Amino acid sequence: MSQPPEGQPRYRLLTGPDDENFCRRISDALDAGYQLHGSPAATFNGTTVIVAQAVVWPSR
Repeated sequence: MSQPPEGQPRYRLLTGPDDENFCRRISDALDAGYQLHGSPAATFNGTTVIVAQAVVWPSR
C-alpha cells in the first residue's frame, strides 16, 4: 500500500493517557503500516501521565 489507509495523513501525533487504550492505538497504527518516528514524550498533568508518539507512513 503506497498511501495510508482510510485517508489518514502520512504523519500522525497520537496522544493520550498512558494506558492500555493508548498502547492499542499505537499498535493499531503499526499494524496498519505506520512506523514510529522519534522517541515518545510524557508529561504529568497532576493526575495522569499523558504520552505522545509520532508515527509516519513510510516512503516507498
